[in-house]
Amino acid sequence: MAVSLGIPDALAGAALPRRLVWLTGGRVLLLALLLGLLGGLGLKGDALVLDQFTPRVSLLTLFASFVLAGIYSLVLRSGKRLDVLADLQVIFDQVVWTVLAYLSGGASSGAASLYGLSCAVGAILTGFRGAGIAAVSGIACYGGLVASLHLGWLAPPPDQPIQAYIYTPKELGYYALLNALVIVTVMLLSGTLAERLAKAGGQIQAAEERAEEAERMAALGRLAAGLAHEIRNPLGSISGSIQLLKTSTGLVEEDKQLCEIIQREASRLNDLVTDMMDLSRPRKPDRRPMDLAITAREVVELSATSGRAVSDVRVVYLGLEHATVDGDAAQMRQLVWNLVRNAVQASSAGDEVRVRLSERGASYALAVEDDGIGIEEEARERLFDAFFTTRSKGTGVGLAVVKRIADEHGFEIEVDSSEGQGATFRVLAPRASSPDAQAAS
Repeated sequence: MAVSLGIPDALAGAALPRRLVWLTGGRVLLLALLLGLLGGLGLKGDALVLDQFTPRVSLLTLFASFVLAGIYSLVLRSGKRLDVLADLQVIFDQVVWTVLAYLSGGASSGAASLYGLSCAVGAILTGFRGAGIAAVSGIACYGGLVASLHLGWLAPPPDQPIQAYIYTPKELGYYALLNALVIVTVMLLSGTLAERLAKAGGQIQAAEERAEEAERMAALGRLAAGLAHEIRNPLGSISGSIQLLKTSTGLVEEDKQLCEIIQREASRLNDLVTDMMDLSRPRKPDRRPMDLAITAREVVELSATSGRAVSDVRVVYLGLEHATVDGDAAQMRQLVWNLVRNAVQASSAGDEVRVRLSERGASYALAVEDDGIGIEEEARERLFDAFFTTRSKGTGVGLAVVKRIADEHGFEIEVDSSEGQGATFRVLAPRASSPDAQAAS
């Protein structure tokens, strides 16, 4: 039996397994209620009258529904093919309504209104799909019942008045059209409402996730602000001391290499602090016409004198001489620097990182290519999440900063990668809107 009466509105946003649990539980309660009602109506004196056709068929229908409810519970516990289970429940409910309609008047039975109820249940379970399946199965069951009675394929219940099952073709057409319109109307309304509720639920969930992310970033901002002062002061002292130590004439080659390691690691720590500050305390971009090509070349030149690029990874610039876009020069420099640094860290000794700037329609495409290990498919969706990294020594901050800067500028980011075949991060930046800036580029 249908159980939509037992499903609260709050379940519209719940997951399908939870909805099915409520549906199955409500079905058992409703069946028990109907069984008790049937027993009360069938009592005559001290005996239960079951020798008549209608009570007997009703009892068999209830028994079959109990058996199906048990099967539903077993399938639900397995957790497999729950979408198919939801569809089958709706279809079987329409069959039950057809039996009730047959026992209570055929074409004009009030039980025909329950077909629309199953459409609402289907919409709650699986949206428009469930409502559509319920509507099609309901119309098919009702149409089959009416046609079978009219053509004599199915005899009326012997214990019901025969006059209640005799209709003219005009009356049959009226009832059939009326019920079909009711079923289709309920399907459209419930399906549309379910889809809108699902969409609204997704938007609410996204808003909650953004709020949680903002809260985390605020907490990180407070932490980073305190750490920045405490970390950068000793880092500055370390870097200055190493610079002085390197000028000493008494250092052997091994000592100089140790100094280089200390200076490189201090620079890496300083970059980490900068990334954390950029991520946790974002600054609204001051967008002005700027030359992205010049910024990219400067970053390539800077990378050649710092980090691993000094020794074992070559960074080169390819492409346009000039490319004017509307952007914050400092933030765009940070974006390119983080992409280059990410590519260098993903590369092996002897590899090459290419910073390529080209035209694409009304935009410029800035691509940073590496020949590293590539990106696994399951990591693609989380690449730009803060603190997510696929490297053992990574922090997962640099690409998150890249994404934030691109989003605030309205730039698109594309990622092309095959596992084991390197990766390409591409930023699409529209040309500068100022005619003078365009002419300059």
